[in-house]
Amino acid sequence: MNGARRQGGLTLLEVMLSLLIGALVVLVGGALLVAANASFLGHGAGVQLDDGGRYALAIIGQAVRQAAYVEWDSAVAPVGREDDSSANIAGLDARSVSHSGEGIELPLPAVANGSDVLALRYAGTGGGGNGDGSMLNCAGFGVGAPAAPDQRGWSIFYVAADAGGEAELHCKYRSAGGWGSDAIVRGVDSFQVLYGLDTDIPPDGIANQYVNASAVDALDAALVLSGATAAERARDKNRKTYWKRVASVRLALLLHGETGSRPDGELRRFDLFGAAYANAAGGDFGVRIVEANLPLPLQRRARQLFGATVALRNREP
Repeated sequence: MNGARRQGGLTLLEVMLSLLIGALVVLVGGALLVAANASFLGHGAGVQLDDGGRYALAIIGQAVRQAAYVEWDSAVAPVGREDDSSANIAGLDARSVSHSGEGIELPLPAVANGSDVLALRYAGTGGGGNGDGSMLNCAGFGVGAPAAPDQRGWSIFYVAADAGGEAELHCKYRSAGGWGSDAIVRGVDSFQVLYGLDTDIPPDGIANQYVNASAVDALDAALVLSGATAAERARDKNRKTYWKRVASVRLALLLHGETGSRPDGELRRFDLFGAAYANAAGGDFGVRIVEANLPLPLQRRARQLFGATVALRNREP
């Protein structure tokens, strides 16, 4: 029939071109989706790390600033001002501590690239174990006025692994019910502390050099102590200890995000106290973190370094 229209179809070439164009659209869309998801995860990890790091430094900074506090309003002589009382600050290099043990006694092996331990002491206020709430430990619990120097409050910061093996920065404290420990922030690569020593004679309250806890202990080990008995020599060491010359504390905290929180990229290096200190202090493990040396699951993650220097209310020997 002359009036009949012939029904046409697509040629094989047209079908192949359509499939190719569709596949390209899917691939481009998928790539954009993956990139957008990586950006979203990276942004979320950055916010989470920023919040966690700032919170941790705020808690530690508050504890450092209240260290060596003395209750001057007490009706009796203020506790903690005795010449032979222990220092209000102490530390351990590349160690951890038990969550329930006395203070920083019986240290444990280090967690998270040789992270340090920082211990701070101070007098509380008010009666009872929890006091009047004016002085708080690192967990936010009140600390009462001490009746003896060894009853001063504690705020101890150290790194321990949770049940899944993730490193966490902990706050250890002694409350009316005994010793306790709470996690502050997780995902710790390294927590490092340096102590600013005032070596001037007479002292001026300004740090002349920053050293780690092992260096302070070495200075104490070289002290010439007086006393006929071990107890007398221990009291003399408390009078002369270099821990009472610490005028400020330098903190560094490196945190990492969850798996997939950073797109693949160049492996990086983090110097927690700067490259000059890391180069000079080869034995201070943990002040330099090289991603290439970390276990593979920890290498390419979002990371953020936090640091602060906090003045310490301390008393010279």
